[in-house]
This record gives sequence, structure tokens and C-alpha cells, in this order.
Amino acid sequence: MIVLYTFGALWGLPDPSPFVMKSEVQLKLSGLEFRTEKSRPPEAPKGKIPYIQDASVLIGDSTFIREHFERKYGVDLDAGLTAQQRATAWMVERVVEDHIYWATIYARWGVRENFDKGPAIFFGGAPAEVREAGRAKVLDNLHGQGFGRHSLAEVAGLAGRSFQALADLLGDNPYITGETICGADATLFAGLAAVATPHFDTPVRDALLQHPNLVAYTRRMMARFYPTFAPAFGQAVTEAA
Repeated sequence: MIVLYTFGALWGLPDPSPFVMKSEVQLKLSGLEFRTEKSRPPEAPKGKIPYIQDASVLIGDSTFIREHFERKYGVDLDAGLTAQQRATAWMVERVVEDHIYWATIYARWGVRENFDKGPAIFFGGAPAEVREAGRAKVLDNLHGQGFGRHSLAEVAGLAGRSFQALADLLGDNPYITGETICGADATLFAGLAAVATPHFDTPVRDALLQHPNLVAYTRRMMARFYPTFAPAFGQAVTEAA
């Protein structure tokens, strides 16, 4: 059986990592038997969560996790999509993971009050200097990526452009490529849910909540894949929107 290693539920989400949620939803879509266990980044093959163990094989990174089980078990999460729809799905994943994700990290780690009530928990009872050094490392990564050089308002504005594009692309469709769910829907849902959780109140979240179709999409996906989280999550998001 495949074992998916996660952080575990936190901040009103099934997992604080959108990459964990993405992989878990994709495994649910695959129909393959799997279970989840908690782990920590130092135990992961690439130093990040999620990762999977499949028999004696360890696979790190959500993209390679999907690639592994699709290849090994003959699964195609994009079955039925045209070449153009598959291209759209890939581009959506890149917007979510290479743009919106960094805005999410900025909102969680770059805003002092959000860090104190959020990521600070990852350092447990470590001394304050260790906690601050960990935060400084993430902020250095943000600076290298580029978002760390901007103000929170500027980051929210950039994320808002991505939310607008995704909202226009989704339109009235149930899924991002139309009537058929695909692998990219797991990525999109996880990325939006990570922003939408009411635990973190930032302009990035405000920018997302301006798009009713994205909010409704996130609520639908939460109800389908994480029904125990759906009532509280859906109520909080709807009230905020």
C-alpha cells in the first residue's frame, strides 16, 4: 500500500501544505489504496513534505508523486482531456505553485502576527533565536524568489491578477478544464484553500474572496474530498466573502 506522509490537520485545513492536499486529492482521484502518516521534513527524501513510500521506493515532491503512481499503476488523471486542455491544466498548476504559493508563504511568514499564530508552531519549544532564524531563512527564500522584495499590498496585487485569470478561466464550469475533473483541480483546490482559510487574514485572502466562482469551487471541492472539514471551512469562507 502507498503511504503518503503529511503534516496533519492544522489551521482549519486538512493539512497546512497545499502540496500535501494536492497529493492526497490526486491519490483519491486515482482510486488507488493508500494511507496517510505524519512526518517531518528532515525525514523526507528531498527534505520536504509530502513524500510517499511505495513498497521500498521513496518519492519526494508532489509532481513526481503523481508521475510515479500514474506510470506504475497505469493511471491517467487527465484521461478524456484534449491536448489543449492538458496544456491548460499544466499552466494552471504552474500559476498556483509558482506564483500563488509564494504569495501564501509571504502572507503566513512575512506578516509578523500571522507568523506568530501560524508557522511559529513548527518550531515547538525551540528558543526564540532558533525560531527567528527559521523565519529569516524563509524570508531569504522569498527575497530570492522576488516576492520578498515587495510590500504586502504589491504581493496581494500580483496574486489578485492570478486569481482574476483563474476566475475567468473557470467561469461557470465545475472544473478548471470544463466538465471533467483532472489532476490540476487537486492543485488548484489545494492552493486556493490554503489562501482561503480564515486562520490568516491578509490582503492576499481578500483578493481571492472577491471571486465568487473561485470561492464556490473551493467549497465544492472541500465538500467532495474532505467532508468533515467542509462545514466549518465553508461557513467561514462564505461569511468572509
